[in-house]
Amino acid sequence: MSVSLYYSAHRTTPLTEAESASVARVVAAHTASFPYDDEESLYLYDGHTAGPHEIVAGSTKMPPDPGRLMPVIAHVLDSVTELRRAMPDAEWRVHMDDLDVPWDEAEGYALPGMRDADLIAELAAVHRGEMPADDGGEHGKGRGAHA
Repeated sequence: MSVSLYYSAHRTTPLTEAESASVARVVAAHTASFPYDDEESLYLYDGHTAGPHEIVAGSTKMPPDPGRLMPVIAHVLDSVTELRRAMPDAEWRVHMDDLDVPWDEAEGYALPGMRDADLIAELAAVHRGEMPADDGGEHGKGRGAHA
């Protein structure tokens, strides 16, 4: 089962030339800095909008590798945050399937734990079949625990 992140902006006026240039800059910077060549990244639909007032829309399929999930989410949400700030008068909707991603004026779009290095490492270890590190107990011994 795949999960996708969807993002769209709506307003009654179309993008200005300056806004279109800002969108192009955000997409180019995101593409250049995206950490995985083999995963989907920020993807804006090519001029095909769902309605007359939709000015930007796109989606990103989330990676099946849990160790890559949080870095991809963080990278894409950072880019969508930049897009929203370039078009502050638009009405934005950002959601991962049925879960709305909240907007925070200071932080932008974010999900809990998306920058937590320990959580990312633990998810990657579980995906590799390793038991996550614990508090020194007997868990994970002999089952691929961290060396």
